[in-house]
Amino acid sequence: MNVANVTPGEQRQALTSSTLAFVVCFAVWTMFSIIGLKIKAQLGLSDTQFGILVATPILTGSLSRIFLGIWADQYGGRIIYTFQMLITAVAAYLLTMVSTYPMFLVAALGVGLAGGSFAVGIAYVSTWYPKDRQGTALGIFGMGNVGAAVTNFGAPFLLIFMDGQWQGVAKIYALVLLITAILFYIFSKDDPALRERREKGIKHASFKEQLEPLKNLQVWRFSLYYFFVFGAFVALALWLPRYYVGAYGLELKTAGMLAAAYALPGSIFRALGGWLSDKIGARRVMYWTFGVSVACTFIMSYPATDYTVAGINGPIDFNITIPLWLFVSLTIVLGFFMSLGKAAVFKHIPVYYPGHVGSVGGIVGLIGGLGGFFLPISFGIMNDVIGVWTSCFMLLTILIGIALIWMHFSIIRMDRKNMPELHGPRYLPELDAIKQK
Repeated sequence: MNVANVTPGEQRQALTSSTLAFVVCFAVWTMFSIIGLKIKAQLGLSDTQFGILVATPILTGSLSRIFLGIWADQYGGRIIYTFQMLITAVAAYLLTMVSTYPMFLVAALGVGLAGGSFAVGIAYVSTWYPKDRQGTALGIFGMGNVGAAVTNFGAPFLLIFMDGQWQGVAKIYALVLLITAILFYIFSKDDPALRERREKGIKHASFKEQLEPLKNLQVWRFSLYYFFVFGAFVALALWLPRYYVGAYGLELKTAGMLAAAYALPGSIFRALGGWLSDKIGARRVMYWTFGVSVACTFIMSYPATDYTVAGINGPIDFNITIPLWLFVSLTIVLGFFMSLGKAAVFKHIPVYYPGHVGSVGGIVGLIGGLGGFFLPISFGIMNDVIGVWTSCFMLLTILIGIALIWMHFSIIRMDRKNMPELHGPRYLPELDAIKQK
């Protein structure tokens, strides 16, 4: 693919329009984190049922990524992006017409198409930039995750403005997404790869050919990384308002703002992650991400403990729990490093699979999105069964540990394959020479 004839203005236009559209799509994708609490109260749902409700849009958004990503490679991101937003806007509006739990789940599946926008945007944006700048560009595009913070912060106030009627919030979201789709189509252009194929009469790769890279275990390893850095990010963005209300007894408005404090750094620093991946390497960024994340979730896993000790004037009751200020601080740190990690994962894809960014990015995004589906459900089940609020962070600690170990040993194996001398003795040659003397 030749980007030599692409002007900086065209690059900025493609990146800006795609990122703004992704912000809106992500806000719609995660809107159940707020309106879901109203629906939970309206239907009298358990935590497990609530977890399924907020996770259902994530399922559609995840599964659709592989198809939307491939279609973006084949037909161009501009038309696929617009089509996806129009369909999602209709689904968001139809959500306001249902009243039973099963129908809410069906409607949530339609709303979930908003999450498929990520695979389309990755395929579209990457075609406008050379390899040495793709990490930064994709990192900036990924900042569209800030849509989760927009919902967690803004939707509670929108609910107040609507006198607590969640249907009004959904209608406004549908209208904004419809307008976004129209504006994106007007102000965007067909990507360079699509124009080059048209000019040269090159037929796009078949669906089967686009799936060929998925045979590589490396793709699935990247997917596990993204299962945490993105899937767990989405899961916590959905779950934290409920967590703050249940574990700390906060009001919904306060809980939403604190959840936004997590989602905001989990989004806006993705551009920094892309830049760091270009400058110091995505591998190093991933080590920092996993190392700090496992430390944060381990501390946050400590359950509230009640115990009694004998005192001079009688028994004294104690309750040990993580102070709210410390918990919020840890979520901000966790969100920051998740943001770096999300960019680092996708820095790998255009480098290793330049002709299959849509399909590989789609499957990595799919698996990552499934984390956003399965994890909230797991959080709800663990909360209902175990009854320990911090059990969700216990699960995340185990997940990060597995990803870190797999990454580390894969890197060692790769280095030994590329540098056979590493298979030899572990001691230094200089020391060996000294011993022989």
